[in-house]
Amino acid sequence: MSDYHAPVRDMLFVMTHLADAASLAELPGYEEATPDLLSSVLDEAGRFGSECLAPLNQAGDRDGARWTPEGVLSSPGFADAYADFVAGGWNGLTATPDSGGMGLPTLMGSATHEIWNAANMAFALCPLLSASAIKLLENHGDEALTAAYLEKMVSGEWTGTMDLTEPQSGSDLATIRTRAEPAGDGSYRLFGQKIYITWGEHDMAANTIHLVLARLPDAPAGVKGISLFLVPRYLLDDNGEPGAANDMRAASIEHKLGIHGSPTCTMVYGEADGAVGYLVGPENQGLRCMFTMMNAARHKMGVQALGLSDRAYQRARAYAFDRVQGRPADPEAPASAPIAHHADVRRMLLLMKSQIDAMRALCYVTAADMDRAGRAPEAEDRRRHQARVDLLIPVVKAWCTEVAIEITSLGVQVHGGMGYVEETGAAQYYRDARIIPIYEGTNGIQAIDLVGRKLLRDQGEAMQALIADMSATRDELAAHAELGTIRTALSEGIEALGAATESLLEAGKVSGEQATANAFDYLMLVGTVTGGWLLARQAMVASDALDKAGDDRPFYEQKVATATFYAAQVMPRLHAHARVVANGFEPVLSVSPAMLAAG
Repeated sequence: MSDYHAPVRDMLFVMTHLADAASLAELPGYEEATPDLLSSVLDEAGRFGSECLAPLNQAGDRDGARWTPEGVLSSPGFADAYADFVAGGWNGLTATPDSGGMGLPTLMGSATHEIWNAANMAFALCPLLSASAIKLLENHGDEALTAAYLEKMVSGEWTGTMDLTEPQSGSDLATIRTRAEPAGDGSYRLFGQKIYITWGEHDMAANTIHLVLARLPDAPAGVKGISLFLVPRYLLDDNGEPGAANDMRAASIEHKLGIHGSPTCTMVYGEADGAVGYLVGPENQGLRCMFTMMNAARHKMGVQALGLSDRAYQRARAYAFDRVQGRPADPEAPASAPIAHHADVRRMLLLMKSQIDAMRALCYVTAADMDRAGRAPEAEDRRRHQARVDLLIPVVKAWCTEVAIEITSLGVQVHGGMGYVEETGAAQYYRDARIIPIYEGTNGIQAIDLVGRKLLRDQGEAMQALIADMSATRDELAAHAELGTIRTALSEGIEALGAATESLLEAGKVSGEQATANAFDYLMLVGTVTGGWLLARQAMVASDALDKAGDDRPFYEQKVATATFYAAQVMPRLHAHARVVANGFEPVLSVSPAMLAAG
């Protein structure tokens, strides 16, 4: 078993050289976010993750959250860890100073969320959802709601969650049935049921603030009739403190494949007079408001996949250098050497490491774009960065989480038979990872969003801007003869991505169904090539640093080698994805549901 160590140097490398963190301090409101501060915050976050959260991870998997008639109990040790988390001020890192937060960039919050999820994903889901709920209230809550609830949500004294899914609706929110009836005093009474509510009830905080989608009595049908309500687990007394219990409860928690330390609740509202709730945003505009929270959460899902993948890699790498078995083919290796000397084990470790580097680059660069989209002084700059964010959010969520399944599976494989038993901990990461491609919108939904809502909406304008940036990097690589493998792979990726984009734009002129039939492979193509582009930039920075690297030379050599491996062994996957898109929609759409039902 290995300890967790936050990869602070790798994180700072990406933040500095790819996300240009230093320039964020030039944006209004981010003046305090200097490189020195970011480094100090990461060092302290890494310490908290390794010393406080990571030791609870396997215990939380073994002794998960429990439902009792009196309420849901968190895993042993989680409540104390959460109290330390709140005392450290971690919950309000990126919230605005007006609401009691530190006002640091989203980029900084993403880096700390990587650490929390690597150390203990089940625990990290609680502050992850709170951060998204805080962002929603900052953007859509009225003065009374923000005054009553925001400060204590920012501090972490109260946690937040979002309640969307119902038994009959799943991802089809148009069919939700939870209803909200005006109470005549400015509040509403909610009646209904929500399922799969992460951290919907627990004993770690004094109150849990639910953001609930429901319908008003005269609401139009479909998504145009959905409103958003803030529903506290405990109603506030005259002093603004939690008082009487609201008419809502967790009727049960799910028994799951993984994340056992995170209670996934079935929430019931209105078994008596109705759960008291307060409207957030305009009537029937709830889904628009909720997308603020959902998009923030979807980016965090990609970061979650990154953190979990890095944790699986650290454990696999430690095992590979500890486990002695077999005689390596390398004649210079000792007769009894750790399995890291076997070429195939190194291949697996490099598949893990190179894709983790690509995931981190994609997550962090997109986070920095989110910061610039919100704070850049010029409107055109804000528009341009927002277009990039809109394009890449589904890729961050879906591509990173698909890759996480592969990486955590490789982590089990590196361990061999020992990976299949729970004592080593490798299997837990694989089990925990399996939910990430599913929640916050399945990856199929993300692919449809990428093609149907993003690509077709602007007729490929945002994608062409991304391809132009990739092409500029390809041209810069011409001055780096030592990176020829990377330049060739990137050139092939740019060509394939351009052709696939044109193909889907043409299909979109006929129907959305034709355009989205192969949307998943298009998304995986975008993720693979974008990862290769960012690692190409990484390789140029590292290669230029080698001459003056000194003691840092091994670090920069590894960065070049990792990017080269990705170009040679991961980028070829782009051809398979591109070929699927080029083969057209017929192989999918020619098979009717009736044909599948026939067996």
